[in-house]
Amino acid sequence: MFESSVYRNRREALKKKVGNGIILILGNNEAPANYPDNTYKFRQDSSFLYFFGLSHPGFAGVMDVESGEDILFGDDVTMDDIIWMGAQPSVKELALRVGVEKSFPFLRLKDVISKAVSQRRKIHFLPPYRFDNMMLLEDLTGIRASIVRQHASLDLIKAVISLRSTKEPCEIEEIDKACNIGYEMHVAAMRLCKPGVSEQYIAGVLDGIAASYGSMTSFATILTQNGQTLHNHDHSNLLQAGRLMLTDAGAERLSNYCSDHTRTIPVGGKFTDRQRDVYRIVLACHDKALELARPGVTYKSVHLAVCETLVSGLKDLGIMKGNTVDAVSSGAHALFMPHGLGHMMGLDVHDMEDLGQCYVGYDEETRPSEQFGLASLRMGRRLQEGFVVTDEPGCYFIPALIDKWKAEKLHAEFLNFDVIETYKDFGGIRLEDDILITKDGSRFTGEKRIPITIEDVEETMNN
Repeated sequence: MFESSVYRNRREALKKKVGNGIILILGNNEAPANYPDNTYKFRQDSSFLYFFGLSHPGFAGVMDVESGEDILFGDDVTMDDIIWMGAQPSVKELALRVGVEKSFPFLRLKDVISKAVSQRRKIHFLPPYRFDNMMLLEDLTGIRASIVRQHASLDLIKAVISLRSTKEPCEIEEIDKACNIGYEMHVAAMRLCKPGVSEQYIAGVLDGIAASYGSMTSFATILTQNGQTLHNHDHSNLLQAGRLMLTDAGAERLSNYCSDHTRTIPVGGKFTDRQRDVYRIVLACHDKALELARPGVTYKSVHLAVCETLVSGLKDLGIMKGNTVDAVSSGAHALFMPHGLGHMMGLDVHDMEDLGQCYVGYDEETRPSEQFGLASLRMGRRLQEGFVVTDEPGCYFIPALIDKWKAEKLHAEFLNFDVIETYKDFGGIRLEDDILITKDGSRFTGEKRIPITIEDVEETMNN
């Protein structure tokens, strides 16, 4: 939790941007795992954290734009709660910690919203993603839960995104600390990556490192020899010499700010010549993004430049052919990189995408594409100082996709399918860092960069 002035300033800025009505920000509730009292680890809604700062279940916040008043709604603990949980601060005490002067029991929320509805005032709320909050909004507003997302306030969505996109110094500090944990996680994976070790064991160690800092992973850890599957959460294999292990993992601090890194390393500590060739191409793509990312540049243009670097490298290996720019324009490269270059980072590992990815990563100037591969670019709009985005190019050889394109003779003028066939057992490589857009360019987040060059990776694995 930051100083109370941080949250007061954020709420004041939000009210000015929205301009009228009542702003309702719902927190999350506990989610039962297999019976009511056995719950999943609690995770607060990120927008509630941003404006009200409290990581406690059962809260909601209201901002009255016209009166300027902020109200926190929640219930004080009962004696039964105290017996099981220990003494807890009152709702009033919690409200004052985040600069809110007025607080009420949660049931009073309906009175406030009902009064505003009767006065025909605009009720601004964000699109809910949990069913209990969908039901709550139906009770508060009368809008059926099945369609309540359609009635979320676009004005509020855009206002929240405009504030949360540019990270304050206190946020950047937290992201740097989350990346420090990510460094320890990935270095541990490098030192454990040996033939005969189970993927599950290493993934468990990484999850434990994140938890040991009083936090958790920022998403379900991806750790696999089958890196050609982009989000492979299966950890059932034993590591085999000569294979590549792809690890996509991040930490979430107690403040809920996240990290997200990917490294691909050779099982046993030594890249083969073929692995080195493809790895160097992906690393060149990664460095090209870092070179180009700066304020005023669209991330879509950076993505396309990276794809041209990928094609050039694959042409050198005889995997692709033809004009590089034309190959990227046609989407032929997406056989090997069917995803986008990156996404926003912050309180969420895919920051704010619950608000609508088309609003987070795009705007009126830069629109999403429907082309295969480019359609998966989650961040395309112009970069601004203070944005934190991922830089995560990859190169994958997906047998089913290769077979499909070959049978359809798709992009045959750019693809040497006979050569590609010899790579169907390769797997995939992805390299990812989180970068902060600075005044003049960009920088890595975190105090130490996770080893990424071939030499540094092999040295770390064998030291």
